Amino acid sequence: MSTTVLSMGTLAIIAIAIIGIIIVVALWAISIYNRLVKLRNNRENAFANIDVQLKQRHDLIPQLVATVKGYAEHEKEVLTRVTEARAAAMQANGIDQKIQAENALSSALAGLRVSLEAYPDLKANQNFLQLQQEVSDVENKLSAVRRYFNTATRELNNAVETFPGNLLAGMFGFKREMMFEVPSEERAAYDKAPEIKF
Repeated sequence: MSTTVLSMGTLAIIAIAIIGIIIVVALWAISIYNRLVKLRNNRENAFANIDVQLKQRHDLIPQLVATVKGYAEHEKEVLTRVTEARAAAMQANGIDQKIQAENALSSALAGLRVSLEAYPDLKANQNFLQLQQEVSDVENKLSAVRRYFNTATRELNNAVETFPGNLLAGMFGFKREMMFEVPSEERAAYDKAPEIKF
């Protein structure tokens, strides 16, 4: 009789220990899941800030193209590329697709800047100078929010790829996300030393 009571007490202790372990593991999994959700939401919020700047840039581009058309009629190919890239960027869905489309638009705008060097009259046009300043301002703001977005993306990617988050991330559909990097054409311009002319 006493062995039965003793074994019942031991079983109760084992059952309580198992239930305790299950509760700790469940709380740990919930904690990791909630952290991943917060990081994903932070990344999406960061991209919402980028979207505001992209909208402003999209609104300025038609005005810029219209101004340039009057001066640079034979630059139709560059203007067409900018217009098509803008249309593709406005139709892009999802963060990754928008990043790719915006990189293509940035490249097209960089091509427009280079070809405009040949038009001193256009560069003296006040309307064009104002539009160019507004685009430059938007690009600077975009650069700032892009840094914030990339920081949020890096934090999410670190949580998804490092232990113990990587154990649960795949099960809950979290994956490594794309950064919003500067297009290679622009990066080459940043890496090149400035030309000084006297």
